[in-house]
This record gives sequence, C-alpha cells and structure tokens, in this order.
Amino acid sequence: MADDIRSADWYARDLSGERYDKVTFIDVDLTEARGTNAVFADCTFRDVRFNAAKFADTAFTNCTFTGCSFFDTELTGCKLVGSKLDRCSFNITKVSGGDWSFVSLAAADLRTASFTGVRMREADLTKVRLEGASFRDVDLSGAWLHSASFKGCDLRGSELSTVDPTDVELADAIVTIDQAVVIAVNLGLDVRGDS
Repeated sequence: MADDIRSADWYARDLSGERYDKVTFIDVDLTEARGTNAVFADCTFRDVRFNAAKFADTAFTNCTFTGCSFFDTELTGCKLVGSKLDRCSFNITKVSGGDWSFVSLAAADLRTASFTGVRMREADLTKVRLEGASFRDVDLSGAWLHSASFKGCDLRGSELSTVDPTDVELADAIVTIDQAVVIAVNLGLDVRGDS
C-alpha cells in the first residue's frame, strides 16, 4: 500500500473493515464517507475533508490531523487514543461514545460540537472553546483544562473532579447539583449538610 495518498476523491467511499498503517493522507476528500470497524494506526491526515462522514467503531489511534474539516461528521464508538488534532474545524460535529483518552485538542473550537459518553482521560483540552456546546457524560479524569472555556456548556454527567474553577471559564455552564458540589469543593469550600 502507498505511504502517501494525495488529492484523492474518496467521496462517499465505504471504508468498512479497511486498515491503514503509517499512511499519510494529503488533501483527500472523504466527504460523506462511511466506515465501520476500520483501522487507521499512526496515520497522518493533512487538509482532509471528513464533511458529513459517518464512522462507527473505527480506530484512529496515534494519528495526526492537521487542518482537517469535520463539518457535520458523526463519530460513534470510535477510538482516537493518542491522536493529535491541530487547526481542525468541528462545526456541528457529533461524537457519541468511544475512547479519546490522551487526545490533543488544544485550542480547538468546539462551540457547535456535541460529545456524549466519550472517554477523554488525560486529554489535552488546553484553551479549548466549548461555549454553548454539549459535553455530556464525558470522562475528563486527569484532562488538561488550562484556560478552557465552558461558558454556557452543558456538562451534565461529565466527570469534573479535576476542573480548577479558577483556571477555566464556567459562567452559565449547565451542571447537576452533585457536580456543583464537586466544583465548590475544588474552590476550597467546606460543603456540609444543613444539620
């Protein structure tokens, strides 16, 4: 298999069951592509268009994405462990389930994206923008959240024990009572019952 795939038109291509190891994809059109149980290991994606693509139970492990577009992309139960996404766009991206642990999304604009039930342990979300986004039931254990903005973000059900309220923007974020207690404790408050 070629090490580089350049300027290919893979519009609506079905990638189910296919495997790519250490392949570089440059300026490839994957608009409306789909795939189940595909594997991309240690691959590089530069200026690749994933617009309206739908992937389920697919692995993109230790991959690098640079300048890629994920407009209206749906990723269900996908594994992106150890991958880095740099200068990518995520307009109305939908992520449901899957493992995004150790992923780097530093400075990503996720304001119109939705993440539900995703494992993001020790992910780098430094300076990420999530204003008004939906980030529900996400495991953020050990995630790097320095200067992240969660203004107006729906965080219900997400694991927030490592959130430093003095280091992230939380104004108008939607949380449950239990999460509010966790945040208060992280602020150094001594939370007690009425009695």
